Amino acid sequence: MSEPVSNHSALPRRLEPPSWINTCLFALFLGFFLWSMQGAGMSLPELISGLPNMAQVAGEMVPPATDRLVPVAGSILVTFQMALVGTVIGVLLSIPMALLAARNTSPHPIVRHVVRSIVSFMRTVPDLAWALFFVVSVGLGTFAGTLTIIVDTIGFCARFFAEAMEEVDPGPSEALASIGANPIDRMAVVLLPGAMPSMINTSLFSLEKAVRSSVILGLVGAGGIGAELAVSMEMFRYDQAATIILLIFILVFSVEQVSTRLRSRLMDRPQ
Repeated sequence: MSEPVSNHSALPRRLEPPSWINTCLFALFLGFFLWSMQGAGMSLPELISGLPNMAQVAGEMVPPATDRLVPVAGSILVTFQMALVGTVIGVLLSIPMALLAARNTSPHPIVRHVVRSIVSFMRTVPDLAWALFFVVSVGLGTFAGTLTIIVDTIGFCARFFAEAMEEVDPGPSEALASIGANPIDRMAVVLLPGAMPSMINTSLFSLEKAVRSSVILGLVGAGGIGAELAVSMEMFRYDQAATIILLIFILVFSVEQVSTRLRSRLMDRPQ
Protein backbone atom coordinates (compact mmCIF):
# COMPACT_ATOMS: atom_id res chain seq x y z
CA MET A 1 0.00 0.00 0.00
CA SER A 2 1.19 3.50 -0.80
CA GLU A 3 1.76 5.89 2.01
CA PRO A 4 -0.87 8.66 2.41
CA VAL A 5 0.22 12.01 1.12
CA SER A 6 0.36 14.73 3.74
CA ASN A 7 -2.07 17.60 3.13
CA HIS A 8 0.55 20.09 4.24
CA SER A 9 3.03 18.97 1.59
CA ALA A 10 0.36 19.31 -1.13
CA LEU A 11 -0.37 22.94 -0.35
CA PRO A 12 1.29 25.48 -2.66
CA ARG A 13 3.64 28.04 -1.30
CA ARG A 14 1.90 31.22 -0.24
CA LEU A 15 4.81 33.41 -1.27
CA GLU A 16 7.38 32.43 -3.82
CA PRO A 17 10.91 33.55 -2.93
CA PRO A 18 11.99 36.39 -5.24
CA SER A 19 14.78 35.86 -7.69
CA TRP A 20 18.13 37.53 -7.12
CA ILE A 21 17.39 39.95 -9.98
CA ASN A 22 14.14 41.10 -8.36
CA THR A 23 15.89 41.37 -5.01
CA CYS A 24 18.61 43.58 -6.48
CA LEU A 25 16.05 45.73 -8.30
CA PHE A 26 14.04 46.18 -5.11
CA ALA A 27 17.21 47.08 -3.18
CA LEU A 28 18.09 49.66 -5.87
CA PHE A 29 14.57 51.11 -5.75
CA LEU A 30 14.65 51.30 -1.94
CA GLY A 31 18.03 53.03 -1.98
CA PHE A 32 16.89 55.51 -4.64
CA PHE A 33 13.68 56.18 -2.69
CA LEU A 34 15.59 56.95 0.50
CA TRP A 35 17.94 59.22 -1.45
CA SER A 36 14.92 60.90 -3.07
CA MET A 37 13.43 61.63 0.34
CA GLN A 38 16.54 63.63 1.14
CA GLY A 39 16.33 65.43 -2.20
CA ALA A 40 12.65 66.17 -1.60
CA GLY A 41 13.49 67.85 1.68
CA MET A 42 11.50 65.47 3.88
CA SER A 43 12.16 66.36 7.49
CA LEU A 44 10.13 65.12 10.45
CA PRO A 45 11.66 67.66 12.91
CA GLU A 46 10.73 70.56 10.60
CA LEU A 47 7.21 69.17 10.29
CA ILE A 48 6.85 68.94 14.05
CA SER A 49 8.25 72.44 14.56
CA GLY A 50 5.84 73.78 11.91
CA LEU A 51 2.71 72.35 13.54
CA PRO A 52 2.20 75.42 15.80
CA ASN A 53 2.38 77.69 12.75
CA MET A 54 -0.19 75.51 10.97
CA ALA A 55 -2.46 75.75 13.99
CA GLN A 56 -2.06 79.54 14.08
CA VAL A 57 -2.91 79.94 10.39
CA ALA A 58 -5.87 77.58 10.74
CA GLY A 59 -7.07 79.58 13.74
CA GLU A 60 -6.90 82.83 11.77
CA MET A 61 -9.03 81.24 9.04
CA VAL A 62 -11.94 80.83 11.44
CA PRO A 63 -14.45 82.29 10.96
CA PRO A 64 -14.21 82.86 7.19
CA ALA A 65 -14.56 86.50 6.13
CA THR A 66 -17.68 87.64 4.28
CA ASP A 67 -16.72 91.26 3.53
CA ARG A 68 -15.73 90.44 -0.07
CA LEU A 69 -18.13 87.61 -0.69
CA VAL A 70 -19.74 89.18 -3.79
CA PRO A 71 -16.53 89.87 -5.76
CA VAL A 72 -15.10 86.51 -4.74
CA ALA A 73 -18.28 84.77 -5.93
CA GLY A 74 -17.92 86.69 -9.20
CA SER A 75 -14.37 85.37 -9.57
CA ILE A 76 -15.62 81.84 -8.91
CA LEU A 77 -18.15 82.28 -11.72
CA VAL A 78 -15.44 83.56 -14.07
CA THR A 79 -13.29 80.54 -13.17
CA PHE A 80 -16.10 78.16 -14.11
CA GLN A 81 -16.79 80.06 -17.33
CA MET A 82 -13.12 79.85 -18.22
CA ALA A 83 -13.07 76.09 -17.59
CA LEU A 84 -16.33 75.49 -19.48
CA VAL A 85 -15.41 77.49 -22.58
CA GLY A 86 -11.89 76.07 -22.69
CA THR A 87 -13.15 72.51 -22.33
CA VAL A 88 -15.88 72.79 -24.98
CA ILE A 89 -13.54 74.37 -27.55
CA GLY A 90 -10.79 71.91 -26.69
CA VAL A 91 -13.13 68.92 -27.07
CA LEU A 92 -14.37 70.16 -30.45
CA LEU A 93 -10.80 70.64 -31.68
CA SER A 94 -9.81 67.23 -30.32
CA ILE A 95 -12.22 65.36 -32.61
CA PRO A 96 -10.47 66.15 -35.94
CA MET A 97 -7.07 65.64 -34.32
CA ALA A 98 -8.21 62.25 -33.01
CA LEU A 99 -9.43 61.28 -36.49
CA LEU A 100 -5.97 62.07 -37.84
CA ALA A 101 -4.26 60.23 -34.97
CA ALA A 102 -6.35 57.05 -34.91
CA ARG A 103 -4.92 54.07 -36.73
CA ASN A 104 -8.18 53.22 -38.51
CA THR A 105 -8.97 56.79 -39.69
CA SER A 106 -5.63 58.48 -40.31
CA PRO A 107 -4.94 59.11 -44.02
CA HIS A 108 -1.27 58.09 -43.70
CA PRO A 109 1.04 56.66 -41.00
CA ILE A 110 3.25 59.76 -41.19
CA VAL A 111 0.24 61.99 -40.50
CA ARG A 112 -0.73 59.78 -37.58
CA HIS A 113 2.73 59.93 -36.01
CA VAL A 114 3.01 63.70 -36.50
CA VAL A 115 -0.40 64.38 -34.94
CA ARG A 116 0.27 62.00 -32.05
CA SER A 117 3.58 63.78 -31.42
CA ILE A 118 1.84 67.16 -31.33
CA VAL A 119 -0.80 65.85 -28.92
CA SER A 120 1.90 64.31 -26.71
CA PHE A 121 3.77 67.61 -26.65
CA MET A 122 0.61 69.47 -25.60
CA ARG A 123 0.03 66.95 -22.84
CA THR A 124 3.64 66.88 -21.65
CA VAL A 125 4.10 70.64 -21.11
CA PRO A 126 2.64 71.55 -17.68
CA ASP A 127 -0.39 73.81 -17.39
CA LEU A 128 1.56 76.54 -15.63
CA ALA A 129 4.11 76.63 -18.44
CA TRP A 130 1.33 77.07 -21.02
CA ALA A 131 -0.26 79.73 -18.81
CA LEU A 132 2.99 81.70 -18.57
CA PHE A 133 3.42 81.40 -22.34
CA PHE A 134 -0.05 82.76 -23.06
CA VAL A 135 0.21 85.47 -20.39
CA VAL A 136 3.34 86.75 -22.11
CA SER A 137 1.67 86.38 -25.53
CA VAL A 138 -1.81 87.86 -24.98
CA GLY A 139 -1.45 89.55 -21.60
CA LEU A 140 -2.88 88.98 -18.15
CA GLY A 141 -6.46 87.86 -17.75
CA THR A 142 -8.93 85.10 -18.41
CA PHE A 143 -8.16 84.84 -22.14
CA ALA A 144 -4.72 83.46 -21.34
CA GLY A 145 -6.28 80.99 -18.94
CA THR A 146 -8.89 79.89 -21.47
CA LEU A 147 -6.22 79.30 -24.11
CA THR A 148 -4.27 77.23 -21.59
CA ILE A 149 -7.30 75.06 -20.86
CA ILE A 150 -7.96 74.61 -24.59
CA VAL A 151 -4.42 73.33 -25.19
CA ASP A 152 -4.52 71.12 -22.11
CA THR A 153 -7.90 69.68 -23.12
CA ILE A 154 -6.65 68.85 -26.61
CA GLY A 155 -3.64 67.06 -25.16
CA PHE A 156 -5.90 65.07 -22.83
CA CYS A 157 -8.93 64.35 -25.03
CA ALA A 158 -7.36 63.84 -28.46
CA ARG A 159 -5.35 60.86 -27.23
CA PHE A 160 -8.29 59.10 -25.59
CA PHE A 161 -10.64 59.97 -28.45
CA ALA A 162 -8.22 58.32 -30.87
CA GLU A 163 -7.97 55.22 -28.69
CA ALA A 164 -11.77 55.03 -28.42
CA MET A 165 -12.06 55.20 -32.21
CA GLU A 166 -9.48 52.44 -32.63
CA GLU A 167 -11.47 50.18 -30.28
CA VAL A 168 -14.70 50.40 -32.32
CA ASP A 169 -15.68 47.09 -33.93
CA PRO A 170 -14.48 47.27 -37.56
CA GLY A 171 -17.15 44.83 -38.80
CA PRO A 172 -19.97 47.33 -39.49
CA SER A 173 -17.56 49.75 -41.15
CA GLU A 174 -16.25 47.00 -43.42
CA ALA A 175 -19.81 46.01 -44.29
CA LEU A 176 -20.62 49.58 -45.31
CA ALA A 177 -17.42 49.76 -47.35
CA SER A 178 -18.41 46.61 -49.20
CA ILE A 179 -21.61 48.28 -50.45
CA GLY A 180 -19.78 51.41 -51.58
CA ALA A 181 -20.01 53.77 -48.58
CA ASN A 182 -17.29 56.41 -48.52
CA PRO A 183 -15.00 56.95 -45.50
CA ILE A 184 -16.89 60.04 -44.29
CA ASP A 185 -20.18 58.11 -44.23
CA ARG A 186 -18.55 55.26 -42.33
CA MET A 187 -17.18 57.71 -39.76
CA ALA A 188 -20.55 59.40 -39.30
CA VAL A 189 -22.62 56.20 -39.16
CA VAL A 190 -20.35 53.71 -37.38
CA LEU A 191 -17.12 55.14 -35.99
CA LEU A 192 -18.26 58.25 -34.12
CA PRO A 193 -21.46 56.69 -32.67
CA GLY A 194 -19.49 53.67 -31.52
CA ALA A 195 -16.87 55.81 -29.79
CA MET A 196 -19.32 58.41 -28.49
CA PRO A 197 -19.92 56.94 -24.96
CA SER A 198 -16.18 56.83 -24.26
CA MET A 199 -15.70 60.30 -25.76
CA ILE A 200 -18.47 61.79 -23.58
CA ASN A 201 -16.95 60.15 -20.52
CA THR A 202 -13.53 61.57 -21.36
CA SER A 203 -15.01 65.03 -21.98
CA LEU A 204 -16.67 65.05 -18.55
CA PHE A 205 -13.41 64.06 -16.89
CA SER A 206 -11.73 66.84 -18.85
CA LEU A 207 -14.22 69.39 -17.50
CA GLU A 208 -13.48 68.30 -13.92
CA LYS A 209 -9.77 68.59 -14.64
CA ALA A 210 -10.21 72.02 -16.21
CA VAL A 211 -12.10 73.36 -13.19
CA ARG A 212 -9.30 72.33 -10.86
CA SER A 213 -6.64 73.63 -13.23
CA SER A 214 -8.34 76.99 -13.72
CA VAL A 215 -7.98 77.68 -10.00
CA ILE A 216 -4.21 77.25 -10.20
CA LEU A 217 -3.87 79.30 -13.39
CA GLY A 218 -4.92 82.46 -11.59
CA LEU A 219 -1.76 82.25 -9.48
CA VAL A 220 0.31 83.19 -12.54
CA GLY A 221 -2.02 85.93 -13.79
CA ALA A 222 -4.24 83.84 -16.06
CA GLY A 223 -7.45 85.05 -14.45
CA GLY A 224 -10.00 83.41 -12.18
CA ILE A 225 -10.21 82.85 -8.46
CA GLY A 226 -6.55 81.90 -8.12
CA ALA A 227 -5.54 85.57 -8.24
CA GLU A 228 -7.90 86.33 -5.35
CA LEU A 229 -6.44 83.49 -3.32
CA ALA A 230 -2.87 84.59 -3.99
CA VAL A 231 -3.62 88.19 -2.93
CA SER A 232 -5.36 87.04 0.25
CA MET A 233 -2.43 84.86 1.26
CA GLU A 234 0.10 87.59 0.46
CA MET A 235 -1.87 90.12 2.55
CA PHE A 236 -2.11 87.62 5.43
CA ARG A 237 -5.91 87.72 5.19
CA TYR A 238 -6.31 84.08 6.03
CA ASP A 239 -10.00 84.55 6.82
CA GLN A 240 -10.58 85.72 3.25
CA ALA A 241 -8.46 82.84 1.99
CA ALA A 242 -10.71 80.45 3.94
CA THR A 243 -13.78 81.88 2.20
CA ILE A 244 -12.13 81.47 -1.20
CA ILE A 245 -11.08 77.89 -0.42
CA LEU A 246 -14.63 77.01 0.67
CA LEU A 247 -16.10 78.45 -2.53
CA ILE A 248 -13.50 76.59 -4.61
CA PHE A 249 -14.45 73.38 -2.82
CA ILE A 250 -18.15 73.99 -3.51
CA LEU A 251 -17.44 74.64 -7.20
CA VAL A 252 -15.22 71.59 -7.70
CA PHE A 253 -17.53 69.33 -5.68
CA SER A 254 -20.60 70.49 -7.62
CA VAL A 255 -18.95 69.91 -10.99
CA GLU A 256 -17.75 66.46 -9.91
CA GLN A 257 -21.23 65.48 -8.66
CA VAL A 258 -22.94 66.60 -11.86
CA SER A 259 -20.28 64.85 -13.95
CA THR A 260 -20.65 61.65 -11.94
CA ARG A 261 -24.42 61.64 -12.39
CA LEU A 262 -24.13 62.23 -16.12
CA ARG A 263 -21.61 59.38 -16.44
CA SER A 264 -23.88 57.09 -14.43
CA ARG A 265 -26.84 57.86 -16.68
CA LEU A 266 -24.63 57.26 -19.71
CA MET A 267 -23.49 53.87 -18.42
CA ASP A 268 -27.04 52.83 -17.46
CA ARG A 269 -28.51 53.77 -20.82
CA PRO A 270 -29.17 50.71 -22.99
CA GLN A 271 -26.89 50.47 -25.99
